[in-house]
Amino acid sequence: MSLAAGATLAQPAEPVDLDMVSRIRQEAFHRSQVMQTLAELTEDIGPRLTNSPAMDRANAWARRKMEGWGLQNVHDDAFADFGRGWEFGSAGIEMLAPRQLPLYALPKGWTAGTDGVVEGEAIALKLEKEADLDKHRGKLRGKVLFVDDLRKYKPGEEPDFHRHDGTSLEDLQAFTVPGDRDDSERARRMKQYLERVEFGRKLNAFLAEEGVLATVELSSRDNGIIRTGGGGSRKAGEPVGVPEFAMIAEHYNQVMRALDDGETVRLRLHSDARFTTDADREGYNTIAEIPGRGALANEVVMIGAHMDSWHTATGAADNGAGVAVMMEAMRILKAVGAKPRRTIRIALWSGEEQGLIGSADYVARTFASYPEPTDPEQAKLPAFFRTERGQLQRKPAYDRFSAYFNLDNGSGKIRGIYAQENLAAMPIFEAWLKPFNDVGATVVTARNTGSTDHISFDRAGLPGFQFVQDRLDYFSNVHHTNLDTYDHASPDDLKQAAAIVASFAYHAAMRDAKLPRKPLLED
Repeated sequence: MSLAAGATLAQPAEPVDLDMVSRIRQEAFHRSQVMQTLAELTEDIGPRLTNSPAMDRANAWARRKMEGWGLQNVHDDAFADFGRGWEFGSAGIEMLAPRQLPLYALPKGWTAGTDGVVEGEAIALKLEKEADLDKHRGKLRGKVLFVDDLRKYKPGEEPDFHRHDGTSLEDLQAFTVPGDRDDSERARRMKQYLERVEFGRKLNAFLAEEGVLATVELSSRDNGIIRTGGGGSRKAGEPVGVPEFAMIAEHYNQVMRALDDGETVRLRLHSDARFTTDADREGYNTIAEIPGRGALANEVVMIGAHMDSWHTATGAADNGAGVAVMMEAMRILKAVGAKPRRTIRIALWSGEEQGLIGSADYVARTFASYPEPTDPEQAKLPAFFRTERGQLQRKPAYDRFSAYFNLDNGSGKIRGIYAQENLAAMPIFEAWLKPFNDVGATVVTARNTGSTDHISFDRAGLPGFQFVQDRLDYFSNVHHTNLDTYDHASPDDLKQAAAIVASFAYHAAMRDAKLPRKPLLED
């Protein structure tokens, strides 16, 4: 048989079990437990910094919850020494002079506490290189350093709350061809990273030796929002430095204007931040399964989300929402009596906020890993900075893996999925999304998206995917801020997302073949 010019062979339609989809939708939309799960994780347990006591409680809670739903092989999965545990319960800064005023600030993670209430004079000072340390040595005892410039308030020009519309969804279909890899730029970034890490250690030691009371940085958000992450050091034996705070812009600017006017600014501070372990310890992911049956039972479909969060709020959008959706998807599959051919495995990751550590370690131990660099400087770098990678070392489970689906962009509804340039997977996803077109999930885009745990799989040549979501106020208000709370979650969106994830996991586990893989680009 010959084909006319430009013709292609028709591909068989991807089967969709609409009876199962109907059962999943009924359970997800009419008997949902997703908000109860989210409330327990965020309001009962609270923020979950990796290796903190609250993270340990979250691991135990998730195990109990999933065992109660009848999931099997429920366990905590240890990954390499992450560092020390840390927590805080109370902190504050008060201006005493030139006027009395409470200043809203919160400590950065893994920083020292104040050991009670302390008072000192604020000064504006940037310490950015070793020459700065030599210049100010012996002059900073009892001082509180304000380390950023004043930032002029800029009114927002876009609404805080955003949903995709027809135009933005259509824009997602466009693929930008990447430029040539610039190894010189990667080398420059690598050098900057190593210099920043080394200077950070020296700065921490200097501040403590000089008797600085604390440092205060400017929040990157306006409108009374504190956005912050880690400081000090989570590693035992490294210099921790002094208490570090992030302050809302509107209060930070008042202090800076007073200093610019030549006024003496005196502050009272306290932070009960503390390390909860003296030595570095392993971190833990939590794993559970619905076992497969028959000849394909030893093949695996995975879903997951990171359970760790930052410490200034309760981690509801980042990423309690993803955890609640993934757990709800597993509950739904058990509730509707799903009997998958492949094993469906859920992973609730830790250490994501510090560089996908939990998921990357799991993939390396379970499926495949790259050899450690022979260059000592390369070995100091996170994997994404390394220019020396070598050949992928595959383990037996590599060929038994089908796909991983991730959720980590807040509580917005799923609008589609990023195919990560896996073109062969796109028509499959289009078929699986079709029963959910009526609830807003329509887009399959060839684009890559990054910065969360599916990348740990994608880097190893395994099919790993992240869903397209409405962003709501994720990036405008809640991402890594003190506003990341249960109140910002959208119940209807989370119900919709749980149904889609359950359906995707089920269909991936039931199809005759594993999901197709894109070519692996190796150095």
